[in-house]
Amino acid sequence: MRSSNPVFSRRGFSRDNGHAGFNAAPQAGGPAVGTQGAPYGGNPYAQAPQAPTNPYAQNPYAQPGAQPGFPGAPTTTGRMTMDDVVSRTAITLGLVIAGAAVAWVTDMALGLAIGAGLVAMVLALVQSFKRKPVPALILAYAGLEGLFLGAISNYVNKFVASGAAMQAVLGTMAVFVTMLVLYKTRIVRVNARFVRYLMIAAISFLALTAVNLLFMVFGGGNGLGFRSGTMGIIFGLVGVLLGAFFLALDFKQVEDGIAYGAPREESWMAAFGLTMTLVWIYLEMLRLIAILQGND
Repeated sequence: MRSSNPVFSRRGFSRDNGHAGFNAAPQAGGPAVGTQGAPYGGNPYAQAPQAPTNPYAQNPYAQPGAQPGFPGAPTTTGRMTMDDVVSRTAITLGLVIAGAAVAWVTDMALGLAIGAGLVAMVLALVQSFKRKPVPALILAYAGLEGLFLGAISNYVNKFVASGAAMQAVLGTMAVFVTMLVLYKTRIVRVNARFVRYLMIAAISFLALTAVNLLFMVFGGGNGLGFRSGTMGIIFGLVGVLLGAFFLALDFKQVEDGIAYGAPREESWMAAFGLTMTLVWIYLEMLRLIAILQGND
């Protein structure tokens, strides 16, 4: 099953029933394979069961940690590691923070910030549909997204809810740490059912958001009320929860990529996906805090 995150919905980061396709070995329970590729005690000319397609594997039965001499055993050179993902994510998030600081200090106009946000969205879409990561696109997206977030946060902090930006940052960090703990302790398990339900919920959420926006543009006011009052609070909480669940999905994709030998360049895509999810959580958190403080 392909990931619902557009960044990870690409070759190598696809899964079937919650398992990644990197260097995937024959599934457990199948016939044992001998050194010549024939099932023990079976037809010596029978073909071995096909493993899930791995675009990076040199041998369909190669798996991480294979013993020396195993046909097609992969080398570890150029493979993605957790250090790679952490360093790339730190770079992209650092650019987001730097851009936000520039927009905040210079009191950037909302018109310019919205323009930067739209360009960032286009760059994100371009990168999402490319088969290989382009660091320049990812870094440009991070910088422009930072400008947008900084200007929006400054506006909300000044005219809607004082201190909302810092509260949103702390809330986003809390969501990240909480979901990481829940994922590592396997309280939250990412499998095919999890992805299916998350996709349904996310599509429904985005559809309602789009409809509400259309009513706001053409009908004026608060549209259908999904972004204000009690409904706005409920909708904001749902948005934060969806972002948290997408974080779990991102963690799974990164874990699978490392375990099954993704190329090192894929760490840029992992950082890109994590950054996009954290930006989503921050925006939903900022909106939720603004609504809560506005009701006081």
